[in-house]
Amino acid sequence: MASFVRAAHVGDVPPGTGKTVEVNGRQIALFNVDGRFYALGGECPHRGGPLGDGDLEGCVVTCPWHAWQFDVTTGESLTDDLKAERYEVRVEGSDVLVAV
Repeated sequence: MASFVRAAHVGDVPPGTGKTVEVNGRQIALFNVDGRFYALGGECPHRGGPLGDGDLEGCVVTCPWHAWQFDVTTGESLTDDLKAERYEVRVEGSDVLVAV
C-alpha cells in the first residue's frame, strides 16, 4: 500500500510550472496546473527524458528531449500510446504530498 510522503512546499512549484523532486529515492515530475498538483514518473516513457524539466501548457507537458506530450492529469500521451506513471497527490497545509 502506498503512503503519502512530502515532496515539496506549495511555493516550490508555482502555477504553470513543473519540477523534478526525489521522493523515497524515486524521481517524480511534479506539476502545478492552476493551483492543482499532479505527479508523474520523472522519466519520459519514450526515451527517459526529464519530464519535470518540460514545458507545461495547461495540463500538457512536453518532454524537453523529443517533444513527446503527456496530459499531467492522466499520464496519457498525446503523441503515441505510451503512458507515464501517475502518482496520487494531495496538499496538506503548505506541503505537497505524493503517494509512493
